[in-house]
Amino acid sequence: MTYYKKLVGNKCYLSPICEESAQNWTKWDNDLEVAVPLGDEAYNNYPLQKIKEIIGNCIEKQDHIFDIIMTDNDEHIGRCLLFEVNHINRRATLGIVIGEKQYWNNGYGHEATNLLLDYGFNLLNLQNIMLGVLSFNQRAISCYRKVGFKEIGRRRKARLINGRWYDLVYMDMLNEEFESIYVKHCLSIGRDQ
Repeated sequence: MTYYKKLVGNKCYLSPICEESAQNWTKWDNDLEVAVPLGDEAYNNYPLQKIKEIIGNCIEKQDHIFDIIMTDNDEHIGRCLLFEVNHINRRATLGIVIGEKQYWNNGYGHEATNLLLDYGFNLLNLQNIMLGVLSFNQRAISCYRKVGFKEIGRRRKARLINGRWYDLVYMDMLNEEFESIYVKHCLSIGRDQ
């Protein structure tokens, strides 16, 4: 499979999604350990054909969705996206999943989130990027805090899973709170030539 290095970090890079990604997306969205923290993916039925259709629609609409690819071996390990993009009010919502569980807790989500924020703030010129995360997902909440997101509120008892209620934690970041990694580097290369 051919990937394209849109934004590159040390551990991973973001590549525009492609139809061949459907196999991995289907695997992740049907693995409850991966899907339950995401939300809707856990209770929706996502066969391969439906995922191919979703990816095709996203490509056609030029949605801001990327595959997360490891830099050292081009392995596809996750996806991330900016959705609900509002160019008038310069805001969007962020989503991310590292679908390959052997890469959890190794910094890939942290780096991919930073790359996606760089894209949103410095190429899409957004002012505010927010996200929602279920309160039991402490691994994700910790990652988002390390990146610089701040909690801005909660929807209490927002999701019922296995007879237990969980809050939906809302977090956001402003453009001025983010330090560019990749885009700033690309601009300095252009000035040096």
